[in-house]
Amino acid sequence: MKRVAFVTGGASGIGLSISQHLARHGHSVVVADLNGENAEKEAKAIREAGGQAVAAEVDVSDRIQVDEAMRIARGEFGPLGILVTSAAVSRVEPFTEMTAQSWQQVIDVNLTGTFNCAQAAISDMIEARWGRVVLISSSSAQRGARRMTHYAASKGGVIAFGKSLALEYAPIGITVNNIAPSAILTPMVEQQQAIGAVASKDAMASRVPVGRMGTGDDIAAACLYLCSEEASYVTGQTVSVNGGSFVGW
Repeated sequence: MKRVAFVTGGASGIGLSISQHLARHGHSVVVADLNGENAEKEAKAIREAGGQAVAAEVDVSDRIQVDEAMRIARGEFGPLGILVTSAAVSRVEPFTEMTAQSWQQVIDVNLTGTFNCAQAAISDMIEARWGRVVLISSSSAQRGARRMTHYAASKGGVIAFGKSLALEYAPIGITVNNIAPSAILTPMVEQQQAIGAVASKDAMASRVPVGRMGTGDDIAAACLYLCSEEASYVTGQTVSVNGGSFVGW
C-alpha cells in the first residue's frame, strides 16, 4: 500500500536519497527542508521522474513551522503514514570552546526537532493504526565523537527517544526505528572536509572495513525496508549502516 511520507532534511544528502527512494516506490513524498528553494527544486525533480512530491520549507526546531508544514502535507496528499527525521546540524568544536548557544542549537534541531515532528505526525498514524517512523541518528551516539559532544549527545537522545516511542505505540501498529549511519559522504561532511574539520574522504574510507565511504542510497535502502509492510515486526531497533566501522549496540 502506498503511503504519504514526510521527510525532514529531505532536499539534500541522506534525506534527499530517502525522498527519492520512497517516491520511486510509489509513496507520496513531502520534501521538508530548511532550504525552501532546494526543497522546491528536488520535489519538482521527483515529479518530473514520475513520482509524487511537494516541498515544504520548515525549521524543525520551530513547532509552529512543523505544524504548518504538516498541514500543507495533509492538504496535498492526506494523512501521514511515514515520517523520516533526517534534518540535522553538525559542528566540530573543542568542548572547552563550545558555547551554550551552540550546544542549544544542536539540541534544538537534532533532538527537539525530532520530538516536534514525531508528535505532530503521530495522530494520523494512531487513527489509522498503522505508521512507520524512522529516525536518523549517528554512530557518534554509539561510540562518542571527539569535539562533537553536542552532536553525539543529541543523537544519543534520538536513539533513546525512538526506543521509548516504539514501546508506547507498538500495540497499535506503529513502528519506530532509527538508522545510525557512519562515514557517509554527504554535502555536510564534504563541507567539513573542505575546512579540515574532519578527515579526508580517502582517510575516512581507509577506516571502513568494506573499503569505501557510504552514500545516501545506502541509508535510503535500509529506510525503505523499515517503512515497508514487511518490517511490521521490527521496532525499537537501531540499524547501524556503517560498512562495518562500528560493531555493537
